Amino acid sequence: MKSLNAFLNPVQVENKEVIVSNRFKDNDKVVPFIIRPITQEENKLLIKKYTKKDKKGTEVFDRAEYVQALTASAVVFPDLKNAELQNAYGVLGESSLLQKMLYVGEYAELAIAVQEISGLDKDINNDIEEAKN
Repeated sequence: MKSLNAFLNPVQVENKEVIVSNRFKDNDKVVPFIIRPITQEENKLLIKKYTKKDKKGTEVFDRAEYVQALTASAVVFPDLKNAELQNAYGVLGESSLLQKMLYVGEYAELAIAVQEISGLDKDINNDIEEAKN
C-alpha cells in the first residue's frame, strides 16, 4: 500500500522574483516583481468570472481578460491593490494598473512567468506520451 505522506506534505512552490523591466529602479538597482503560483481553485473562479453567455445562450470565454486577471492575481509585489500606486497611474483595479505600468513585451514576460510558476507551461500531451511509454 502506498503512503499518503506525499499528499499530506507536498513541496511548496516558493514565490519567485521576476525582472520584467529595467525601468523600475530604487537607488539605481532594478526592482523585481514578486509572483506566486495560482491554485486550481483560484483558476476555476477566474474561468467562471470570464465565461459569459451570449444572447443565444452560447458560452463565450474572454481569454484576454482571463489572462490579465490571472497575471494580476499572481503579483505579490508591487502591491497592485495599493491606492497610491493606482492613483499614480490614474487607474482603478489591479489588472488595469498592471497594463498601464508595463510595456507590451514586459507584460508578456510577466504573464509567461506567472503561467510557468503555476504549472501552465507544460504541454499535457507530452506527459500523456511519456506515460504511455
